[in-house]
Amino acid sequence: MKTVLITGANKSIGFETARQLLRMGYFVYLGSRDQQKGQEAAEQLKSEGYDHIEVITIDVDHVDSIKAARQTLGSKIESLDVLINNAGISGGFPQTAADVDINIFRQVFETNFFGVIETTQAFMDLLKNSPEPRIVNVTSGLGSLTLHNDPNWKYYHVKGAVYTSSKAALNAYTIVLAYELRDTAFKVNVVDPGYTATDFNQHSGPGTVEDAAARLVKAATLAADGPTSQFFSDDNELGTGISPW
Repeated sequence: MKTVLITGANKSIGFETARQLLRMGYFVYLGSRDQQKGQEAAEQLKSEGYDHIEVITIDVDHVDSIKAARQTLGSKIESLDVLINNAGISGGFPQTAADVDINIFRQVFETNFFGVIETTQAFMDLLKNSPEPRIVNVTSGLGSLTLHNDPNWKYYHVKGAVYTSSKAALNAYTIVLAYELRDTAFKVNVVDPGYTATDFNQHSGPGTVEDAAARLVKAATLAADGPTSQFFSDDNELGTGISPW
C-alpha cells in the first residue's frame, strides 16, 4: 500500500485530497498542526469507511515539530511514497509592496516557503526509499511572474506583495529541487489548485474543493513516465493545464 503525508490536511483542500487518495487505496498520514483538529478530521473520514488513515502532528512553522513528525513517521514506515506540502497562509489582504509590515513577510514566508523546505528535507530520506517518490508543492497562479506581468491575465490586478512573493519563491525552489532529482525516480511539481471556495479566501472562489483536490491527486499519482518540474494549473486560460512560471 502506498503512503502519503499531507500537511495542513485537517480541512479544506488538504482534507479532500486525503479523502480522494484514501479512495484510491493510499494510506494517508493526515498532517495537522493541531492534534485535536487532526483527529476530528481523521474520525470524519473513518466514519465514511476509510480506515487507512493516521494523524501526524506537524506545524511547519516550527522545525522542532517537523523533526518530531519525522521521528514519529519513521517509527511507523521505512519509506514514504508521496509528500504533499499543502499547508499555507495568505497573510491577509491588501498587501502593498511599498508599505506592508515586514513581519507579515516573515510570517508568510515561514509557512509557505521555509516550512516547505524544512519539511521536504526532513522527509527526503523516507522519500528516497520509495521506488516512485512524488513531491507536490501547492502553489498559486499568483506565484507566476509571467502571468503577473501580462495585463491581459484575468487576475492581473490581484497583486498581493507578500503571498505572491512567497509562492514565486516556492516555485523557484521546486525547479531547483526537481533539477537536482532529475536522474532519479522522483517527480517534483507545483500545483495551483485554482481559486477555490475555502476559508482561505472567505469562500469567495468559484472552484470546488473536489476539483482542487483532484489536481493535487493527479500530480501525486503520476506514472513513471509523467512530467517533473512543471507548474500545473487549470486557471490560466491556456488550455494546457501547465502554467508559465
